[in-house]
Amino acid sequence: MKNNISIVLVLLTSMTILLSSCELVGDIFQAGMGFGIFIMLAVIVGIVALVARIGKK
Repeated sequence: MKNNISIVLVLLTSMTILLSSCELVGDIFQAGMGFGIFIMLAVIVGIVALVARIGKK
C-alpha cells in the first residue's frame, strides 16, 4: 500500500512540473509573437520613411 501511494505522489508531482512548463513555453511564445509583430511594424515604418525621403529628392 505504501508503494502505491508513493507512485501516485511521484506521478502527480511529475504532472504538475510538466504541465507548468508547458504553460511557461506558451507564455514565452506569446511574448515572442508580440515582439515579432512590433519589430515587423518598425521595419515597415522604416521602409516607408526611407521611400518618402528618397521620393522628396
